[in-house]
Amino acid sequence: MDAMIRSGALRGFAPLVERLGGAPGPLLRAHGITAEALADEDALVSLRATGELLEAAAQRLDCPDFGLQLAGTQDISILGPLAVAMQHSATVADALRCATRYLFVHSPAIALTPLIDSPREPGMSELRISYLVEGMPEARQGIELSLGVMHRILQFLGRSHYRLQLVTLPHTPLAPMVRYARFFGAEVRAADPFAALFIRPIDLDTPLAEVNDALRQLAAHHLESHYARPGESTSARVRLAISHSLSTGGASRDRVAAMLALHPRTLRRRLADEGSSFEDIRDAVARETALRYLTTTDLPMSQIADLVGLSEQSALTRACRRWFGAAPSAIRRDGAPSQAAARAAAGEPSR
Repeated sequence: MDAMIRSGALRGFAPLVERLGGAPGPLLRAHGITAEALADEDALVSLRATGELLEAAAQRLDCPDFGLQLAGTQDISILGPLAVAMQHSATVADALRCATRYLFVHSPAIALTPLIDSPREPGMSELRISYLVEGMPEARQGIELSLGVMHRILQFLGRSHYRLQLVTLPHTPLAPMVRYARFFGAEVRAADPFAALFIRPIDLDTPLAEVNDALRQLAAHHLESHYARPGESTSARVRLAISHSLSTGGASRDRVAAMLALHPRTLRRRLADEGSSFEDIRDAVARETALRYLTTTDLPMSQIADLVGLSEQSALTRACRRWFGAAPSAIRRDGAPSQAAARAAAGEPSR
């Protein structure tokens, strides 16, 4: 089943396309998104189609910072009922915990992971944004849109106390770096393992300007009672854990089981019940990570091998031939293989 997202994520799309000299209708139709769905921000649209729409708009309009420009037109209200619960939380940290818990209302395939003590930047807190859906290596505009919107939400919640320190992109810059610096007002580091915002831990303790606990509880009750929480499958949790630890060499079954507070045998059994296995999920994450770095960055092959948890460059070459039927250099030169070809090379059934 295709992963979905509220169409509120595309708020401002049509006016932006028109302002840039384009026609939104043909773009939307080409990606199976109706004008009616766009008008109803609670309507669900395909996350994959949304990502492809943003990429196509950026290319058609020759606007490499399309995702950032769209983020500049949006605010916390695109999250719908979740926005009310966040706005009336006691502190920024409480609002982020609320977002982490209920982000499935906006899209069950996007995860926000707050790390109070960043393992990568000592003295900072890290907010990672991850996609939990397979086969979306070309989601660069969507990632930049998500980072941009989260930055604007934090600006709104933290007011004058908020000071963004660092932004990391999991791809090479799509626009001149000065554009990112102007939007975020902070250092931007590209070709990084994760899409993330880094802030000062003290900013998490900032009390929100207007707090109504009764309204927050009402909004939380509404979220719990009116939106079916997608069964947070063990497979999805394992996928997220592996994606966060692949580049550190910590993506072993025992390590991931410990991260999920499960016995390794219990983890194996639950994945089997879902028709999956740890090895299959780890291989899929490594495959997608390799494809993303090969097609969206200029990182050296040896570094990409490290980032996907492989011991050396020759191991990356063997893996790419198994996954895609081509060497890493050919994939970088010729572009990403079709998803059908990638699945076939990986031994997966066609869909």
